[in-house]
Amino acid sequence: MVADVGQRLRLVRVARNLSQRELAKRTGVTNSTISLIESGDMNPSIGTLKRVLDGIPVTLGDFFSFETEGQEKYFYPAEDLTEIGQKGVSLRQVGGNLFGRALQVLHERYEPASGTGVAYAHDGEEAGVVIRGQVEVTVENQTHILGPGDAYYFDSRKPHRFRCISEEPCELISACTPPTF
Repeated sequence: MVADVGQRLRLVRVARNLSQRELAKRTGVTNSTISLIESGDMNPSIGTLKRVLDGIPVTLGDFFSFETEGQEKYFYPAEDLTEIGQKGVSLRQVGGNLFGRALQVLHERYEPASGTGVAYAHDGEEAGVVIRGQVEVTVENQTHILGPGDAYYFDSRKPHRFRCISEEPCELISACTPPTF
């Protein structure tokens, strides 16, 4: 699913009766940055978008999946995973709308030299297993390089970031509870 981040941000912000200035005040992201994102003149990093959405508040998953699921769904073909990543980082979410759910599962793919940007934090816990490639994971002041079969598990309230350091794309399967990403 390809989405215009700026248009979605404007729709969500207006639906919550927030001005750009109020949202900027809540998040510490400048009013001009929010304006640039909404006008499509700037593509924010995942970390910046997460900070802005936390001020609304809305999760990244819900931000990119407004549609509702009528009948309860148990199985998701690869083409039905909801894309919530950008800029060389693919974050394909299992289940379109996570409203009322306690777990978020992602199939993550990082192109060489891509990553989540600046360290960010959010409520919850997260864990994952590297399927291929190598990813540098930083949690607080600890940095480790993980390869196929290696895993991580940490409290998401600690600042963290991910960066592909291999010459090939890096793939992970991850879970976050509650769904706050």
